Amino acid sequence: MVSEEINYKRVEKAIKFLTENYKQQPSLYDVADEVNISPFHFQKIFTEWAGISPKKFLQYLTVEELKKELHKTTNLVEAAEYVGLSAQSRIYDLFVNIEAVTPNEFKTKGSGINIEYGIHATPFGDCLLAATERGICSMSFVEDNIDTLLAELQSDWENASIKKNQENTKALAENVFNKHTKKNIKLLVKGTVFQIKVWEALLKIPFGSVTSYQTIGNTIGSPNAMRAIGSAVGANPIAYLIPCHRVIRKEAIIGQYRWGSLRKTALIGWERSKLTY
Repeated sequence: MVSEEINYKRVEKAIKFLTENYKQQPSLYDVADEVNISPFHFQKIFTEWAGISPKKFLQYLTVEELKKELHKTTNLVEAAEYVGLSAQSRIYDLFVNIEAVTPNEFKTKGSGINIEYGIHATPFGDCLLAATERGICSMSFVEDNIDTLLAELQSDWENASIKKNQENTKALAENVFNKHTKKNIKLLVKGTVFQIKVWEALLKIPFGSVTSYQTIGNTIGSPNAMRAIGSAVGANPIAYLIPCHRVIRKEAIIGQYRWGSLRKTALIGWERSKLTY
C-alpha cells in the first residue's frame, strides 16, 4: 500500500508540473527532476501507472481532445449503448447498479443500517470505502483527512452502526480496481430524488469519455438547472464508481473536483489512456 501511494503522489506531482508547463514542452529529464527521481525510474513508474508515456498522457488532456469527447457524448443514452457494443472500451468498465435507501431510511438517517469501512490502496491514492450488506455506500480518496472523512460518514449516516472491518472491505476495493472483474458492483446511496437522478445519469457516461453539465441536464430533463446539477455532482458520495470526474465544463476545462482537481485530471487521463483510439 505504501509504495502504491508514493508512486501515485509522484505521478500526481508530475501531472501538475506537466499541465502547468505544457507550453514549454518539458523533457522527460525536466519532469523526473521535478519529482526527484531518475528519468529511467520516472518513465517506468509513469508507464506502469498509465500504460503510456507522460507526453502522450498529456495529449489526451488538451482542450482540443476534450472538446472532441464532449461532442461525442451529447446524448448519454446513445453513448452508453455504443460503448456497450465495444469490447475494447469495456475492458476497464464496471457493471454498477445503484439503489436508493427507502424513504423511511432516509428520514431516520440510516437507522438500522450496519456499515463497515476500511482504508485501501488504489491507483489514485488511498481510499476510505464503506459498505452495507446492500452495497457500497461511501468511497472517498484520502489525503491526511481520515478523521474528517469518518466524521462526514457518520454525519451522512447519523443513526447507522459504523465500524471498521478492513478484511471485508478489502475484497470490495480490489473488485473496484480490478480490470478483469466480471462481478457486478452494488451501490446504496442516500440523497434527494433530484440528486439520485443526476447520479444515475453519471453512470451512463462511458468509461474514458467526458461530458458537460448541460448534457447531464438534458439527460434528466432539467436543461436549465445547471446550479442544482453542479451541486448534485459535487455531493456525490461515491468516488470513481459514480463517475462525477467525467463531467467537465462546456469549454473543455476540467474544473474542480471534490477530491482534488489534480486527481480529477489523473482519473480522466488514466481512463482515456486505457482505450484504443
